[in-house]
Amino acid sequence: MTDRVIAAEPLSATAAKPAAAPHVDAGDAGYRKDLKSRHINMIAIGGAIGTGLFLGAGGRMSQAGPSLFIAYAVCGVFAFFVVRALGELVLYRPSSGAFVSYAREFMGEKGAYTAGWLYFLNWSTTAVADITAAATYAHFWSMFSDVPQWILALIALAVVLAANLISVKYFGEMEFWFAIIKVAALVAFMLVGIFLIVTSHDVGGHTPGLANITDNGGIFPNGMMPMLLLIQGVVFAYASVELCGVAAGETENPEKIMPKAINSIMWRVGLFYVGSVVLLALLLPYTAYSGDQSPFVTVFDKLGIPGAAGVMNLVVLTAALSSLNSGLYSTGRILRSMSLAGSAPKFTGVMNKGGVPYGGILLTAAFGVLGVGLNYVMPGEAFELVLNFASIGIIGTWAMIMICSLLFWRSAEQGKLTRPGYNLPWAPYTQIVTIGFLASVLVLMWMDGGISRTTVNCLPLIAAALTGGWFLVRRRVRATAGTHQD
Repeated sequence: MTDRVIAAEPLSATAAKPAAAPHVDAGDAGYRKDLKSRHINMIAIGGAIGTGLFLGAGGRMSQAGPSLFIAYAVCGVFAFFVVRALGELVLYRPSSGAFVSYAREFMGEKGAYTAGWLYFLNWSTTAVADITAAATYAHFWSMFSDVPQWILALIALAVVLAANLISVKYFGEMEFWFAIIKVAALVAFMLVGIFLIVTSHDVGGHTPGLANITDNGGIFPNGMMPMLLLIQGVVFAYASVELCGVAAGETENPEKIMPKAINSIMWRVGLFYVGSVVLLALLLPYTAYSGDQSPFVTVFDKLGIPGAAGVMNLVVLTAALSSLNSGLYSTGRILRSMSLAGSAPKFTGVMNKGGVPYGGILLTAAFGVLGVGLNYVMPGEAFELVLNFASIGIIGTWAMIMICSLLFWRSAEQGKLTRPGYNLPWAPYTQIVTIGFLASVLVLMWMDGGISRTTVNCLPLIAAALTGGWFLVRRRVRATAGTHQD
């Protein structure tokens, strides 16, 4: 707010040459500042703990063994760099358009268009992964075992869509309690796991401890390459960390709330991701886990405690619904920012009386319906297929955030603007190294072969679709920009 007031005053002839007026995103108008500090803090937690950990860790553990914790740690560091860079931009200028708005300011409309649609690719495919995960979890209970997976996926989508369309306040409350449930469950699991290790309590015929690692091939039972090849899936696990940056546009005093929420992500990653994977490796041999069941459910199932596995399965079902809820929320805001700039369909810019951009939410949900069809055609491979395309969207989104951060840093160095006190450390090297890491993930995906290589081979098609789409909307973008300037 202060920056905008100062920028509105006439500049003297002797003044330095900052930007004449900070960028103002038309898509920021109409939102209600209903998200409180507790909402943002728990959204940050929930964004760092999602389906990728609760469901994906089982299959990855079975392939890479205990070395999975290294992949989570490395990717967690880069995820923190990304969200820290976004946090700096948020403190410079809070916007519900988030990185799309920043791309528009520092890269122009082409950059905003590219960032927005890559983000939509991320969340539209993640929505498919989430409803697939929810349907998979539901099959744990015998009452749902005979219900086709696609029907369960459709029910999950319908329930979350209905809740998301009410108001941002309800979204914040849902995410608050979803995050509370996820954190409480992980803390309970870790306490139980530590107790089992300390007491050497039998777990499914295995004695917890280092022997489950050393007697089964060590940290790298299948070599280092499987761990490296799984990094693209681990990146997916951190896909929601940028959500708190989007939510900042609908909260009061983001300059006070955001630094605390973002800084806490680092230790949460270390505690919940790395700590949980280490405990899983100590409790059971890596061969005991599979991609068909949450690893946390596997542990409780083997303990034989009545109802414990069912309770944990309910928790991971909550995590999937939370991720789906977050995806619908964030894409709705991003698409509205794009729509009012002319680079997304007009209907995605409309709001209801509750201040919810329901047009964009419905568009994302429509892709979720396509996911329901995917679950009908190929229920076994649906999760892995969409996970890879979601990873492409995540990599693209994170790269755009770091490019915006790099251009923001350059503008500050040129004296055009001032960086906030809370900023990304070691710039510009942090941005460059992170972009290099993201490029290496693409190389690893190609080396993995199978669906991963097919996904990377689709990059020219994605680029062609983005290019073709730009030629379709560029006139409207320019006309909209001219209207705003007038």
